[in-house]
Amino acid sequence: MPCSRLWTAPRGPGTPAPPRLCDDVDLEALMNDMNTSLESLYSACSMQSDTVPLLQNGQHPRSQPRTPGPQPQPQPSPRQRVQRSQPVHITAVRRLQEEDQQFRTSSLPAIPNPFPELCGPGSPPVLATGSLPPSQAAAKQDVKVFSEDGTSKVVEILSDMTARDLCQLLVYKSHCVDDNSWTLVEHHPHLGLERCLEDHELVVQVESTMGSESKFLFRKNYAKYEFFKNPMNFFPEQMVTWCQQSNGSQAQLLQNFLNSSSCPEIQGFLHVKELGKKSWKKLYVCLRRSGLYCSTKGTSKEPRHLQLLADLEDSNIFSLIAGKKQYSAPTDHGLCIKPNKVRNETKELRLLCAEDEQTRTCWMTAFRLLKYGMLLYQNYRIPQQRKALLSPFSTPVRSVSENSLVAMDFSGQTGRVIENPAEAQSAALEEGHAWRVRPRPGPLQRLPPGWVIHRTQHWFHGRISREESHRIIKQQGLVDGLFLLRDSQSNPKAFVLTLCHHQKIKNFQILPCEDDGQTFFTLDDGNTKFSDLIQLVDFYQLNKGVLPCKLKHHCIRVAL
Repeated sequence: MPCSRLWTAPRGPGTPAPPRLCDDVDLEALMNDMNTSLESLYSACSMQSDTVPLLQNGQHPRSQPRTPGPQPQPQPSPRQRVQRSQPVHITAVRRLQEEDQQFRTSSLPAIPNPFPELCGPGSPPVLATGSLPPSQAAAKQDVKVFSEDGTSKVVEILSDMTARDLCQLLVYKSHCVDDNSWTLVEHHPHLGLERCLEDHELVVQVESTMGSESKFLFRKNYAKYEFFKNPMNFFPEQMVTWCQQSNGSQAQLLQNFLNSSSCPEIQGFLHVKELGKKSWKKLYVCLRRSGLYCSTKGTSKEPRHLQLLADLEDSNIFSLIAGKKQYSAPTDHGLCIKPNKVRNETKELRLLCAEDEQTRTCWMTAFRLLKYGMLLYQNYRIPQQRKALLSPFSTPVRSVSENSLVAMDFSGQTGRVIENPAEAQSAALEEGHAWRVRPRPGPLQRLPPGWVIHRTQHWFHGRISREESHRIIKQQGLVDGLFLLRDSQSNPKAFVLTLCHHQKIKNFQILPCEDDGQTFFTLDDGNTKFSDLIQLVDFYQLNKGVLPCKLKHHCIRVAL
């Protein structure tokens, strides 16, 4: 092709031939040369990114240390010198992720091996990358919980959730007051057994030992930690034998039970049902940390006369629901030691029976203390410590506490605290006589408000029998001041107050009385009158009156 202008220059040996510029340029040849140059640049950049190490911040070093000796200098082509910008090599997305993961792994600090003595001669005392197991989320499981009124709720829980955590979750979902008295009950209707789960027990683990007809119940239990509140008056003196001398103090008594090195023994007579038979025998029984023993010769506790009845390790203690009807028990105060492996069989159940409710409570509490020890005391202390950390204004006060109430006199312009006990008692009686609220009549109202307003309260249980009210009191704990109100079966216009005192249940009839054409309710033959049952309950929560103790805890049934 003819050119109008040529530029020449002298060249020596080894010098590449200079390009020739002309007015008419071959575009196809120029594009081929550019593609060849770009491919060489791509390969150069990729080799540099693979071979040049990264610093701690992930960037390439700007300069490399020079090694002594002549360094070869690459001779760039004239096209590379003329080109003002170079293309940037864009790495694939997968390659970028691999490099980023490699950088993160290399930047993590070395984790020391907690067991260096187990390492071989060629193994370093540092855990290698990838030797740690991947973190796994706790498995979830559905658990069905029933309430006292028969309603139920299916709750999704984690496999490591404890009974205390599940109770708090149900309290939150049911909008109840969390006073740390709620508990989860393991109920076996076919066996006639039930027990309260300890707060630290795993719900999923307990459910794995239950049969198909068994279920969980959600209820109150005020007597769960009654021993720690009053340990001095809990066990009779003749019922406990100590292996070491005790000074009789409350702290020493707790320490003897909770210390694993001590050896307290609970002893006494119990009715024992023979395995595989319907007969019961009254035997002298001894409970130790190693198990439950009976004496084959009177009250002797010599090793040759002791026979093992049950082991405490893989067993739990239950209370009998209907021992007389189902197992022909001599009394209604039965208890059972059930191995965890037993589901529906009654052959391996160790059935026992006490003479009264206090004796049964002592045996069941001693079993729990010897089995769990300090762990049981920690379950009791956790709510106490949590309550001490909270501010007194963080939660509303919804229950009456006899330690925070004082007698007040508001007859003058300003109120004053009544410090004289005699004056406080006189003021309480006077207030009881004068505490009357005139009912507001309504045209469509058939009954006065005093006859219907109490039916919305949790402590009123409607038309239930005496036996049912006693059963509810026993289930929710035989503690002083536990009460409920119900309709009277003998008098349709009267009501009954069922109250627990000294582990005994008593009933007091509430009768209506007329005064100046108005209807009032009274417990003491008209000496103290109330316009409705709510005023009556509020008064006896503050004053004992004719009752053996103040009303402290009310039995409640929650619909889930």
